[in-house]
Amino acid sequence: MPRKAQDVTDAELAVLEVLWERKTTTVRAIAEEIYRDASASQHATVQKLLDRLRAKKCVSRNAETWPHLFSAAIEREDLIGRRLQSTADSLCGGSLQPLLTHLIKNTKLTAEQRRNLRQMVDDLDKGSSKRSRK
Repeated sequence: MPRKAQDVTDAELAVLEVLWERKTTTVRAIAEEIYRDASASQHATVQKLLDRLRAKKCVSRNAETWPHLFSAAIEREDLIGRRLQSTADSLCGGSLQPLLTHLIKNTKLTAEQRRNLRQMVDDLDKGSSKRSRK
């Protein structure tokens, strides 16, 4: 059975946020972005977070340059999907419907957001009817 993907901690998420924004960057740049006046111990903390994220296959490192360059190996949307599915698995027997229903009912959506949501559902319906005709 495949091993379940490990969750990303809040500290690791802060590192990923910098990588998603900058695309590729160094330990020093990440530390300075997160801590502003980054000390040597904070650089070491960022390095440890990057090591953990690499082990989780969320970050890649280019060791051919000095200093080494890091980039996100997971897209934000993929991490969102992974976290939502994990929440659905633990709270809703694997179904995303209760989560989506809760979010829709308890979030004040703008008219445009509601239109976009309806369009997305309509597009999904069109796609599933095309597949069922094949």
